[in-house]
Amino acid sequence: MAKTLLILLSLSIYYPMAQAQNSWLDREKYPFTSNYFSVNSQKMHYINEGTGELILFVHGTPSWSFDWRKIIKDLRTDYQCVAIDHIGFGLSDKPKSYDYSTFNHSMSLEKFILEKGYKDITLVLHDFGGPIGFHFALRHPDLVKNIIVLNSWLWSSEGDQEYEKFVKILRSPILPFIYKYLNFSPRFILPKSYGDHKPDKKTLKHYIKPFTRASERNGPLAFAKSLLNDQDWFESLWQQRQLLKGKPVGFIWGMNDPIISPKNLEKFKFGFPRSSVFHLEDSGHFPQEEEPVKVIAAIRRLINK
Repeated sequence: MAKTLLILLSLSIYYPMAQAQNSWLDREKYPFTSNYFSVNSQKMHYINEGTGELILFVHGTPSWSFDWRKIIKDLRTDYQCVAIDHIGFGLSDKPKSYDYSTFNHSMSLEKFILEKGYKDITLVLHDFGGPIGFHFALRHPDLVKNIIVLNSWLWSSEGDQEYEKFVKILRSPILPFIYKYLNFSPRFILPKSYGDHKPDKKTLKHYIKPFTRASERNGPLAFAKSLLNDQDWFESLWQQRQLLKGKPVGFIWGMNDPIISPKNLEKFKFGFPRSSVFHLEDSGHFPQEEEPVKVIAAIRRLINK
């Protein structure tokens, strides 16, 4: 009884503080109940909306569960929609000192799924959510029913001409400065990554505000460093893809993406030859933001196939 009272007291203190800290959040745009899961002594934020077959959304950088909001508003009428915020992103804790590696994010996702007892999962993965979610699927294929991928990758980019040019930027000593002190990823990279449907100022604010202080920007910086340091790990995942043979895999791809080009889709199709593909010609890197109606229709078709 005493332990229960202590927990209730801590929640009564924490949640008003969280609401005050997130006063920038437009609850009309994001009308979901916030939940928190403890991982590595940190609070990981997630939403859990609707009932039915489980769809689990895994975001990339510099985004958070907010970028799935339009999709979840629709799908929650027929499905249980769960979307996490990686530690360091969105409404999750953003400790100054933490293992923000892509691998550790995947292990946190695994801990979350296993402790929640989720099964028969449709994984919807975007950007860095691709390798993070695929790593889980490779380790627990029995828990995964479908895999749906939006503009991502799953292999080493070493040797690719575009990547080799990008490496020079990744190795620049200026990179940590612009990420931490200019909030470079959400302010500059994210809006430039869209196709024909650009984000308005109110939407863009919801990607900038989670990183108000320089000390809160280590998550996006770590993902940038991952592109330099984790190529071997990405390739190891690709080489294990046969473990998912027989799993329905679908791709919803923004073809006007200046960051992850359509040639990545072609490699995915080669690696998963029985996959289904939906091309969104006008979308850039964030199809779920840019053309949500088409993404919703594609997800429904892929799940019900």
